[in-house]
Amino acid sequence: MKAPTLGESLLFASLGFLGASLLVYGTVAFAGRWMYGNLGDGLAYVVWAALFILAGGAALSRLVIGPGRLMRFYLLFSLAFFLYAAGWVAAYFPLRDARGEWLGSLIGTLLIAVVIAWGFGAWNRLLKMWLVLFVSHSAGYFLGSLLYSTIGDKTGMMLWGASYGWLFGIGLGYAIYAAQRETRIALTELGENRI
Repeated sequence: MKAPTLGESLLFASLGFLGASLLVYGTVAFAGRWMYGNLGDGLAYVVWAALFILAGGAALSRLVIGPGRLMRFYLLFSLAFFLYAAGWVAAYFPLRDARGEWLGSLIGTLLIAVVIAWGFGAWNRLLKMWLVLFVSHSAGYFLGSLLYSTIGDKTGMMLWGASYGWLFGIGLGYAIYAAQRETRIALTELGENRI
């Protein structure tokens, strides 16, 4: 299997994270009231973060070059998404308005970018990865929020999940691709563009 191109990375990540997001937003749409009532806000968010990590990590791991990529990436993505979720909650919960959502997007995507840069040794691409993640995340989240506020109910929630997953997935695909630049160069120099 050859190393994924940028186009393949964006496609696989957008579709894979779209699926993960629909799973999570589906539980919000169809079981959210029960989860908030029985688990409380904090534990409900922990469950949703865990679902994103399990489904998203599996989908995105196929973009990683090298052996043992599923387990290696699961560990990295678990840390990245946990910090993203913690940053989001820390920013959003005190404000509980659009300012908190924007601050959560800014901090959360920075934390994901830092973990990806650290995990792949790609510090020289941290700023670009963060900007792409911030723009794609914000576009997906706020477009989804607009769709939900316009349509409402379960359909609106599922459209929010689709928008968030698809657009944020594009940013994640770019970040994972960009973080592996040196690996791709080394493989090309060896004449081996294979995973």
